[in-house]
Amino acid sequence: MNNGKEMSFMGHIGELRGHLIRCLIAIMIGGIIVWFNLTWIMDHIFFGPVRNDFPTFKIINEFSNKYNGADAVVLPKEFPVRTQKLYQEFNVAFIVAFFGGIVVALPYIIWELWRFISPALHPKERKNSGMMIISVWFLFILGALCGYYLILPFAINFAVLFKISDIIKPMYDLSDYTALFFQIVLGMGVVFLFPIIVNFLTGIGILTPKFLKTYRRHAIVLIMVIAAVITPADVMSMMIAAVPLLLLYEFSIGLSARTYRRLQKENTELSK
Repeated sequence: MNNGKEMSFMGHIGELRGHLIRCLIAIMIGGIIVWFNLTWIMDHIFFGPVRNDFPTFKIINEFSNKYNGADAVVLPKEFPVRTQKLYQEFNVAFIVAFFGGIVVALPYIIWELWRFISPALHPKERKNSGMMIISVWFLFILGALCGYYLILPFAINFAVLFKISDIIKPMYDLSDYTALFFQIVLGMGVVFLFPIIVNFLTGIGILTPKFLKTYRRHAIVLIMVIAAVITPADVMSMMIAAVPLLLLYEFSIGLSARTYRRLQKENTELSK
């Protein structure tokens, strides 16, 4: 609806197009901001997990020195990255700027999409729109940070230190590292939106907490599959990714139960 009047299908399409265009403009502005800070981002954030002074490794080594008297993680001083194609660096720079622009513009993107959906919602649901926008942004960033600080460093550590022969001299491809970076960081960011999806599906009567509890074992298997897809082939990275996802599933059950009780209470009040 628009101003209390029913809109035609083409009217909705036109409305959606306006929201999407504004989202694209926001992504472009965010991408430009990232582009002009690209060198710093690449040196300090993008390639941060390949250095021994990365916060995750520093914390692990502090505990290791305290109890074992030696560092637990020692990466090579150099991380040789090569490019094999003429425009490979430019393509990677564009990808980093694009996805970085999405992250920068994410709160605005969520707000625009919510503006499109909100006219079809009840007044009480629209009242909670601010909390919904904050929750989506918070969970995505939390998941991305989890992937960046907890999973990516161990995946890189395993890949760098695993050797089958000293004759082999490592030279890492820039595109492979870029794919691994976004696979883990963005993958965890998207997966962490699961509670929002569960809460929404519970709110419209598709999911119930009983269903989530009944199929918990099936969900654990699915979570392990998702963790294997997000992470590389090593088991350690997969297990590290699976732990927060399992906790997230339990949190989603509690969130679903809360929403389900609220809906039952509202239905009881309406029936009186």
